[in-house]
Amino acid sequence: MKILLQILTVLVGLEFFYIMYLETIATTSKKTAQVFQMSQEELSQKNVNVLFKNQGVYNGLLGVLVLLAITVFGKAVLQTVLGMMILIAAYGALTSNPKIILMQGGLPILTLIVSFFA
Repeated sequence: MKILLQILTVLVGLEFFYIMYLETIATTSKKTAQVFQMSQEELSQKNVNVLFKNQGVYNGLLGVLVLLAITVFGKAVLQTVLGMMILIAAYGALTSNPKIILMQGGLPILTLIVSFFA
């Protein structure tokens, strides 16, 4: 079960790095427009572009933090970080798009559940 937890945690980290990539590097790409259900023109607007890049940094740092938690800090910190990720996804689901709870929060939810048995 511990190996499963490690695999899931790495996948969570990779998911958040991918979100960071979309928001900070590929901000105006077709894929980013598709994922966030916005036009490329909207994503090209200076204010939106800056906000996306800023949000991407936060997602990247969450990715780093979850990987540090599994490798350095231990299960309690991992569970705390996963809980934060789930709360952020829940807020996004309430304020933006209900699918976010599963799209961004699904893997952290599964990983948190597994962490209680590993």
